[in-house]
Amino acid sequence: MNSRPYSREGWLRLDPVARRLISVRFLRSVAQGALSVDFTLYLRALNFTAAEIGLLLMAGGLAGAVLSVFIGMASDRAERRTFLLVYEAGLALGTALVILIPGAFVLYVVAGLFGFGRGANGASGPFAPAEQAWLAQTIPGQERGMVFSFNAALQFWGMGLGALLAAILPHVWPGAGGPAAYNTVFLLNLTVAMVNFWQIKGLREQPAPAATSTAEPEEARVAARENKAMATLVAVNMINSLGVGLVAPILPYWFAVRYGVGPDAIGPVYFLTFLLTGLASLVVGRYSEKAGLVRSIVLPRLAGVVLMVAMAFMPTYGLSAGLYVLRSVLNRGSVGARQAFGLGLVRDRRRGLASSLNAVSWSVPSSLGPALSGWLLEMGPLFWPFVLAAMLQLSYVVLFKKLLGRYEGGPAPQESA
Repeated sequence: MNSRPYSREGWLRLDPVARRLISVRFLRSVAQGALSVDFTLYLRALNFTAAEIGLLLMAGGLAGAVLSVFIGMASDRAERRTFLLVYEAGLALGTALVILIPGAFVLYVVAGLFGFGRGANGASGPFAPAEQAWLAQTIPGQERGMVFSFNAALQFWGMGLGALLAAILPHVWPGAGGPAAYNTVFLLNLTVAMVNFWQIKGLREQPAPAATSTAEPEEARVAARENKAMATLVAVNMINSLGVGLVAPILPYWFAVRYGVGPDAIGPVYFLTFLLTGLASLVVGRYSEKAGLVRSIVLPRLAGVVLMVAMAFMPTYGLSAGLYVLRSVLNRGSVGARQAFGLGLVRDRRRGLASSLNAVSWSVPSSLGPALSGWLLEMGPLFWPFVLAAMLQLSYVVLFKKLLGRYEGGPAPQESA
């Protein structure tokens, strides 16, 4: 790709559908960034206990994982645009109900279906496999790593902008206090859902390439190679996501217990993390064009393993937070490359399935991680979740290189060698 997608010329060279889908996800990430900060505070204002909040967040992750499998498979056989329209319409309706009928039942249903408070970097919940597959369809394979990394960068910046808005919006609702003060955050999500529905409605989807006239035995061999590649990626991803789930959800709590700091100290660190991670995603995207997707995924995460252990033993909050920012930049900066790699393992007509399996391999273990880390913190020293997470992520790096390195160019050419 002669022009980068973050340049004016490169942006205009992208398929119009790709530009619109990237814009939609950026807007969605802003709304999700605000909810990722304020949703648990809203639940606390409603007198939800910590256990109830944790259950709601876990339920949202597990429900989204189950739904994404069915939606991913269905989107390979139907128009992907329709699935995204259903998501945006449902999100708008559900958010309106939360504002008008702020009861526990409505919250559990809407938050569970749409992942409120989970900070999904602009993903469309269980409908994300359809969105990812559609975006991949519009981008040539050799450009996919760079474009997906640019897309990820915009998501991180959107989340950072949303995190800043989260500190402002609860104070602008006239005369509102308690739970009602957070209605502005939900109004932001409602507005974004309506705007995105309008944007997606104006798109037209090209049908996925029809199955070729490949002889049935050859088709079976290609499908078998793709299945093997997807199964391997799912198994390796589950190791990584359990490691992430052990630390990421409980990190603000850990900072508070370990160093006695509060949201005023933690919030700016998170904003800085999102800002720098967006820049890192662009760097990784360019690096992937030269070194390949596998190296651009493995090398930054190897450094992240060392930083994971080191931050747990830092004597001051400043040092630990600094290492956290650096580690997050290295690890999260490869999100776009990982998405591009996973979608490159299969042909277009199976990318909805591939994306859904990738989502499940992430969401299920990461949803279970907080329960294990909470038990570890109760049982002994505060560093154990970090040590165990580092061991899991080191295993991920080694296995990714060893088992998935052969699929750099997709499963078919490498497996036939």
